[in-house]
Amino acid sequence: MNENEDRLQRLTAVRPRLISFALMHLRDRSQAEDVVQEAMMSAIEKNESFARRSGYETWVFGILKYKILDAMRMQKRHGRWQPLEDEDDDDAIDRQFQQNGRWQQSTRPSSWGEPEAAFETEHFWQVFDACMIALPENAARVFSLRELMGLSTDDICKELDIKENNCWVILHRARLRLRACIEKGWLKEETI
Repeated sequence: MNENEDRLQRLTAVRPRLISFALMHLRDRSQAEDVVQEAMMSAIEKNESFARRSGYETWVFGILKYKILDAMRMQKRHGRWQPLEDEDDDDAIDRQFQQNGRWQQSTRPSSWGEPEAAFETEHFWQVFDACMIALPENAARVFSLRELMGLSTDDICKELDIKENNCWVILHRARLRLRACIEKGWLKEETI
C-alpha cells in the first residue's frame, strides 16, 4: 500500500470521530457531515503540505477546527445559532469539595501514572471519546474549544456569547466530570 492509500484509509477510519467532534459543536448532523467532508477534501488536496510535525489525524483535526469555527460563525450570521444556556448548579460536583475548597477525602483524584504513556493507548482514547459524549452538550463544547481546539477563554466567550465567569465554571465542571468518567472507565479497567 502506498502512502496516499494509507492516508485515505486513515481518513476513512477517523471520519466517525471527526463527525462526532463537529456535531458536538454545530448541533446539526448535515452541517457536521458537510464540514467533515470539507476538512477531508482539504486534507487530500493539501496532502503535500503535511509537514509531519504532528500525527496525520491531529493535522486533519486541525483543519476541521477551522471549518467548524467558520460554520459556527455562519450559523450566527444566518440566525441559526443556538447559544449555550447558563450552567445549572451541580450539587454532585459541589459535594466533592470541603468548605475550604479542598477535595473531600473520598473524591480525591486517582493517580493516572505517566500521562504520556496513557495518551498512547487506544483504550484511553476510546474511554475519552465516550466520556466526551457523556458530557452535557455545553460542557463538551466549551471544553473542546478550550482544550482540544486551543481557543482562549476570551475567544470562546465571543464565539459562544457567554460571560467569562460562566466559561470558567463550565470548564471546571467539565474537567471534573471527565476526570470522574475516565477514572471509572479506564483506570478501573487497567487494574482488573
